[in-house]
Amino acid sequence: MIVVKSDYEIELMKKAGLIVGDTHNYLKKYIKPGITTKRLEKLAYDYIISRGATPSFYHLYGFPGAICISINEEVVHGIPSNRKLKEGDIITLDIGACYKGYHGDSAWTYPVGKISKEKEYLLKHTKEALFEGLSVIKDGVHLGDVSNAIQKYAEKYNLGVVRELVGHGIGNKVHEKPDVPNFGTSKTGPILKAGMTIAVEPMLTLGKRYIAELDDDWTIVTEDNSPSAHFEHTVLVTKDGYTILTKR
Repeated sequence: MIVVKSDYEIELMKKAGLIVGDTHNYLKKYIKPGITTKRLEKLAYDYIISRGATPSFYHLYGFPGAICISINEEVVHGIPSNRKLKEGDIITLDIGACYKGYHGDSAWTYPVGKISKEKEYLLKHTKEALFEGLSVIKDGVHLGDVSNAIQKYAEKYNLGVVRELVGHGIGNKVHEKPDVPNFGTSKTGPILKAGMTIAVEPMLTLGKRYIAELDDDWTIVTEDNSPSAHFEHTVLVTKDGYTILTKR
């Protein structure tokens, strides 16, 4: 069942989303060559705690970190470590915060110093694919319309659409129904209703769409080692559109 949130729940999710957005803003200035992903994780953990929340992903399903940090060909679920960022990398910070039992979730891919034109292209169009999907959200719309909008935009710009990983409903659990794929057919799937909250998150690649899991049982990479980007917002469905809960 897809849960329609009460006004009280929505207020808590707005607070959780604000903390997630602020955490992204806080970390941006630290994304430079030489910093370790473990250091970024610690900064995120401390900041989220300082805001009266807890990191949503900390030990979620056994994940060994407070946030997911994925670099270059890593699509999602990268584990923070002593790896240092290098000039020209791209890095995805996937951050969740839980405030009084309710979650916000947002991923964003950032350049590390100066990046190649190809990576700039990937970041620009993955971000735009997210907003293409969001643009069709409102009460009464089929979820397939959102998925189809993302897919059409991504394929227009010759980007690979990862199919095994999807967005999701969100509320007092990080992952709720429905799944929110980044591909699909218009006029199909569940009908969105005002008060639903979903996380929409295109994961696109510069190469083919196929992925593999590393031996750490968490990190997902592109099979062809092409760079991948990931942009995500938690949004509230409204009568006439949507509200981003994880704004910067």
